[in-house]
Amino acid sequence: MGQHSDRFRVEITVGDHVVDVRAIGEVDIATVGSLRAALWAAPARPTLRLDLSGVRVLSAAGVRALVAAHLRVRARGGELVLVDPDPVVDRVLRVTGLHRVLPVRQSASAGAATLVAA
Repeated sequence: MGQHSDRFRVEITVGDHVVDVRAIGEVDIATVGSLRAALWAAPARPTLRLDLSGVRVLSAAGVRALVAAHLRVRARGGELVLVDPDPVVDRVLRVTGLHRVLPVRQSASAGAATLVAA
């Protein structure tokens, strides 16, 4: 399940207790609607993990979408966890103070080589 455009795409995997959302591309005013729609469409589970390793730009609109998603997930009794932010995105999270509001984690596979078939 996912959404796709030329500059941004989202992949969603649903498990019993976790929904994994992988965002890839640029999250800005033109693409934030796709991210927001994916986060809103995610089924209720105790944990919503947002993989940011493929996001290279996170604008103010993206930060607002993350805050709104955090409030929405928390209202349903869940937790939004940000995973593997790109260094530029991590800096945005720190400068805005969002890293104090949302848990930011490194996945167990962070730093490990990934094999991609052509």
